[in-house]
Amino acid sequence: MSDKQRFAYFKEVAIGGGIGVLVLALVIVGFSVSGGVPSGTTNPTTTQSGSANPSASASVAMCSVQDQANDERLGNLQAIVVNAANDQALLDYKGEQAGATASTMKLLTAAAALQILGPNYRITTRVYQDSVDKGTIYFIGAGDVTLSRTAPGKSSVYESAPKLNDLAVAINKAVGTTPITKIVVDGSLFSGPQWQPSVDPSERTNGYQSLTSALQVDGDRNDPTKETSPRSSTPELRAGTWLKNAIGANASGASVVTGTMPTSAGQIASVMSQPISNWISHMLAVSDNTQAEALARLVSLDEGFDGSFTSLDSAIKQALKTLTPLDPSGATILDGSGESPQNSVTPLFMTQLVKQIYMASGNLAVEKQSLPVSGESGSLQSRFKGKNIDAAGKVFAKTGWIKNGYTLAGYINAKDGSHLLFAVYALGPKAKDSAKDAIDNLVTGFYRCGLSLAPVSAVTPTPAAN
Repeated sequence: MSDKQRFAYFKEVAIGGGIGVLVLALVIVGFSVSGGVPSGTTNPTTTQSGSANPSASASVAMCSVQDQANDERLGNLQAIVVNAANDQALLDYKGEQAGATASTMKLLTAAAALQILGPNYRITTRVYQDSVDKGTIYFIGAGDVTLSRTAPGKSSVYESAPKLNDLAVAINKAVGTTPITKIVVDGSLFSGPQWQPSVDPSERTNGYQSLTSALQVDGDRNDPTKETSPRSSTPELRAGTWLKNAIGANASGASVVTGTMPTSAGQIASVMSQPISNWISHMLAVSDNTQAEALARLVSLDEGFDGSFTSLDSAIKQALKTLTPLDPSGATILDGSGESPQNSVTPLFMTQLVKQIYMASGNLAVEKQSLPVSGESGSLQSRFKGKNIDAAGKVFAKTGWIKNGYTLAGYINAKDGSHLLFAVYALGPKAKDSAKDAIDNLVTGFYRCGLSLAPVSAVTPTPAAN
């Protein structure tokens, strides 16, 4: 909400209520309109004529979350809350200011993938045999980062993922007694650098993200059964070595090298990924960065771009424009995962996208069903406990975390029966690790207040309450 809109809004309040002039005066000098009232509770003496719902005939009492917004752990706070029924902003604190998204960027990536690729899209990984040197095979990556080396009957972090073992069985059948002497691996489908330079390399070595290669196995994890597991600097060669091991004795003497396939080679084996809908369910639940980067590049390629980091801004924006009336032109998109601190999207745009997800527009029903749920599932399973337990099961949102940044964006089934769209950014070096708890406190306030939520005035950081 702009300053002009705020002035018009409070002018209406002043006309509509006997104490509205006092409310206007307090807002102008920077005080909360419900100052002195416990946070997340209703002020019985302050009314807002039709502000929460213009069609309501009765005035609505104001409900403040100012105390929660003042929590110093939130750093440089940006927040917006919108009534899903009529798109009216109930609270707008720097909502039109672009900021780092962290992993809420995956909301954009998932929407782009569902719109462009479709929920039933699958990726086929293929192996070819050289037409002249029958002992040489080519292992060609098509972007399926879920391809797994786990044994039959065992599962990686990617449920029902395609197996190297199935490729190996087909390869051995095709080559017969011909020994395999060379395995050429090719992960070049995604062009350009494999790592976004604005992302700390420790994200790879600590196990949060792999290099962005079209050929990798188990997301290049050291341990395919753990979401967070160190990744290598050579995903393609590791994939080739694991395929060699799966083939067994017939490839025991094979070398594994990087290269490209001649057009004369013939296909001898293939496996197909699970549908992209499965990917998105997993990616949003646990915030899988590797899947997000692969999906973003597949979108880029499908739209005719080159599958590079530099293509993603144009590619994802083009995809999101299919969700009328979304206008992503003001965003800056450097990657698909949100790992880059240089991504920049306004909280306002986040709520506009969340509205599309909430309505299950286009192909977004999958995304709506995949959002973590407060206190129950995904990356929100361990949150909204204790004093925030009443909001458990009521907040459906994507979490985000980067160095000096914590975010949450989604929708709320509020206590008063209304439905709210929201985005909260807690950014900057003053944002503490416990900002997640502070965000939960604030969002629980949104849940409790519902349509009677009061605007937040200038934030005055205070230590967190015990």
